[in-house]
Amino acid sequence: MVYSLPIKRNRILYLLFVICTIGLGLASRARFIPELIYPYLGDVLYALMVFWTIGFLFPQMSSKKVTLISILTCFLIEFSQLYHAEWIDAIRQARMGGLILGFGFLWSDLVSYAIGGMMGCGLEYIGNKRNGA
Repeated sequence: MVYSLPIKRNRILYLLFVICTIGLGLASRARFIPELIYPYLGDVLYALMVFWTIGFLFPQMSSKKVTLISILTCFLIEFSQLYHAEWIDAIRQARMGGLILGFGFLWSDLVSYAIGGMMGCGLEYIGNKRNGA
């Protein structure tokens, strides 16, 4: 069951979650990550970061909606990688643009994004249970 009750999120905490997840995502490109999860971990963490960001922006939105919006946002960005115009490829060539928009479409990324979004929902559910919410 997906946690869907509206909640009040602590924006400072969610900002810290975003920053920590970005750090983990950048660290996930290190070679000490096992080969089995190396291709997927960054995308899972990217979707988790989008989940925290949506939760930060909309602190009273239900977890179910935050999950759905975060996964759909990641899907849209992934499908945008099928489009190659000069202007968007120029944005992708900048380091930040490449990190946000990516470069090439992969079906496996969609699975990773779904896992990352659901992971955010699960972590939020566990955190709320522990805090008695």
